[in-house]
Amino acid sequence: MDADNGGRPGPENPPGPLEQQGRRQDRQPVNMTKTATAPPAVAEGDLRASDADRDRVAEILREALAEGRLDPEEHAERIDTVYRAKTMGELEPVIRDLPASGAGRARQDRDAYAPGAGTPGPDQNLVAIFSASARKGRWRAPARINAFALFGSVEIDLTEAVFPQRQVQINVTAVFGSVEIRVPENITLRSSGSGILGSFEVESHDSEDADAPQVVVNGFAVLGSVEARPKRGAWIRDLRDRLRDGHRELRHELREERRERHHQLREDRREWHERLHAERRERRDRFRKGMGG
Repeated sequence: MDADNGGRPGPENPPGPLEQQGRRQDRQPVNMTKTATAPPAVAEGDLRASDADRDRVAEILREALAEGRLDPEEHAERIDTVYRAKTMGELEPVIRDLPASGAGRARQDRDAYAPGAGTPGPDQNLVAIFSASARKGRWRAPARINAFALFGSVEIDLTEAVFPQRQVQINVTAVFGSVEIRVPENITLRSSGSGILGSFEVESHDSEDADAPQVVVNGFAVLGSVEARPKRGAWIRDLRDRLRDGHRELRHELREERRERHHQLREDRREWHERLHAERRERRDRFRKGMGG
């Protein structure tokens, strides 16, 4: 390093590698942009409620009414609150003291037709020749059911059955006989059959659950009848009966209240007439005493 040029390296003394690296770092541009901050997350209770959220809460309230957890007045008040709610925080207090019956029912239904680890059971054969045959209640539905009715009747009720597999095929033959099939509302019902001088009526139904089992009815009816349709659950019938009983009790209470009010009006009118007659009698007696004096 030369002393005459103030300690700066001259042409004969080039800068070292460390000094070159320091100069390159000094020449790097400075980032003047500011890092954007994310907006604060919205609390779950402040989220806007959708129509599906309101319908889900309303379904829980309907089941609570059917089970007797709510009376009709409480149910009406809460339903009004549900359809007026705008956020999830306004929906949550409505069902805070109720079990999530809708989710429990859906989970129970899915468990009822969850595929089992074992192999499918043997075919179920139902034969009715000048007689009647039925299969109902809680039972494991096999993959194939064969029903034959000759001058007889066969009843197949799957509303309480457990479905180890996703598809059940029912082969029916009705000759001068009848075959009646009932399935739950939460499954898919299909048919491929015909009637020969008879009726083959299958009410096709599509389940909203993509994992729901499928029941396919095949066969024919010769001078007979085959009928298959979904069956409403017991809780719907209970709800209808409860509403009917509630309306009947309300009419009875209104009738009794009207009778009591009418009786009270008659008593008040009778007392008013008696008091009026007593006042007239008193005035007449005073008048007679005055005339006699």
